[in-house]
Amino acid sequence: MLTNLVFKFVLAVAAARHGILVHAVCVMSNHYHLVVTDCRANLPAFGQLLDGVVAKALNALHGRWENFWAPGSYSAVVLVTPDDVVEKVAYTLANPASADLVEHGRQWPGIWSDPRSIGGPGERIECPGHYFAEDGSMREGAELVFSAPPGFESVDAFRAKVVARVTELEEEAAARREARGVAVVGARRVMKQKHTDRPATREPRRRLNPRIAARDPQKRIDALERLARFLERYRTALESYCCGERKAVFPLGTYLMRVRFGVSCASS
Repeated sequence: MLTNLVFKFVLAVAAARHGILVHAVCVMSNHYHLVVTDCRANLPAFGQLLDGVVAKALNALHGRWENFWAPGSYSAVVLVTPDDVVEKVAYTLANPASADLVEHGRQWPGIWSDPRSIGGPGERIECPGHYFAEDGSMREGAELVFSAPPGFESVDAFRAKVVARVTELEEEAAARREARGVAVVGARRVMKQKHTDRPATREPRRRLNPRIAARDPQKRIDALERLARFLERYRTALESYCCGERKAVFPLGTYLMRVRFGVSCASS
């Protein structure tokens, strides 16, 4: 399917350009889940390239001119511990089953990264013929590799934990369906839907948008306190900068001011 090819191609190129390690991905009908490690502090640029090019290519495919992604739909969440990484990867890959679309994630007709491929050789994704100019900057193609994140004793150990947790989540989803007396939609019916179809219900608005994910309450509190200290230091530095102090030092982790204006950042 061309839609899948476009997304996989742009994901592979964006990850290679910005030093992003990809651990899991699942592209649903109107959104996607992605678990990555940002090795070079380039996550915003990576997200901009991925979302922007996918939007333009698919709008061109369907003859659309409107915004492709819903405004404010971007959400980046820090995963505090290795266990949190496993949980989020499993949540990502079990999403089609949890949404009652298919019984197992591997049956999903959209992009779904098989956890058994983690640590494998990767897949060569060639540039689609649609949208991308022959002399454009993205004609090179790239390898889409799914790797294990740091913090695990081995790739095999990480892969085994993910597979086990995905199985648990899919079994829980099946039990909920049985209790409710409902069946999955099925991949065939999913594929019959039109790209113009919209959900019958509206997503709840004005809810919390988490920036930290940690199952351990104390680790979550510690991470939120670190975030609060960062924001306080950032506001102080920004206020000084706006008052004319061009030597103001921003905290480690500053992105936009560093990239756009070349401000100095602390080393720790």
